[in-house]
Amino acid sequence: MNKRWHAPTKLIFLIAPIAAVVGLPAASFAQGPVQVIAQGPVQVTVIISGGFAAAFQEIQPEFEKATGIKVAVTRGPSQGTGPDTIGAQLRRGVPADVVIMSREGLNDLIAENRIVSGSDVNLGQTPLGMSVRTGAPKPDISTVEAFKQTMLHAKSVTFPSSTTGIYLVKKLFPQLGIFNAMVGKTTNTGVAAVAKGDAEMAVQPVSELLHVPGTQFVGTLPAEIQYVSIFSAAMVKGSKQPQEAKELIVFLGSEKARTAAKKSGMEPNEVPVSKPKKQG
Repeated sequence: MNKRWHAPTKLIFLIAPIAAVVGLPAASFAQGPVQVIAQGPVQVTVIISGGFAAAFQEIQPEFEKATGIKVAVTRGPSQGTGPDTIGAQLRRGVPADVVIMSREGLNDLIAENRIVSGSDVNLGQTPLGMSVRTGAPKPDISTVEAFKQTMLHAKSVTFPSSTTGIYLVKKLFPQLGIFNAMVGKTTNTGVAAVAKGDAEMAVQPVSELLHVPGTQFVGTLPAEIQYVSIFSAAMVKGSKQPQEAKELIVFLGSEKARTAAKKSGMEPNEVPVSKPKKQG
């Protein structure tokens, strides 16, 4: 005569609480071993523009090591009309937790209600400068007139299509009376084109020019026509990892981040970032 085995009452009382904790029915424990799938590290997604990219590349491993939080990084211009701008990416639903970009571009996103209120912080600022290919003569840009003549005699000039390009095309070139002369010899490929020999000179934020192989830094634009770009970080509304995003923004205000920013050609923000409150 076959005897059917029944789980002892005490064993059932032990299984039920454990099953409740892991979210499985108690019966599943009686049916066999349960496979527990270990979750990987939490990942924060960052969309960043060029100005703070060099500094972030240096401190990203430090942040990941200190917190155990992985960071996925994608790039995009802070402003402009192209499909890859940070704003355009967010508008078409590209997921992101944190954006790092020019203050002007960030203000646009704040106005569109795409940024968590009060999460934005300024990280540092950097002036406009010029670079040419390694070994090429360094042009004179020490005065406004010298810069103007350098622009007029240049065969090709490249600059980003983002905040810097908007300033040059819409304000500085018209102000200097050289807008028409610059048409046809400017591109938006940036300093990489100078390194390849595809452009004679690049005008963009200093933090995007220093340490670029194949190029040499000429100097900054004269104070009278200078444009200082402020780069900021903020949390994107709808972030899937809000607490981790806050931790990253706090880290961006750390001494390590400030040192990296200064090394890249930025003047780091002097105002310390407050630590985030733990979510209850």
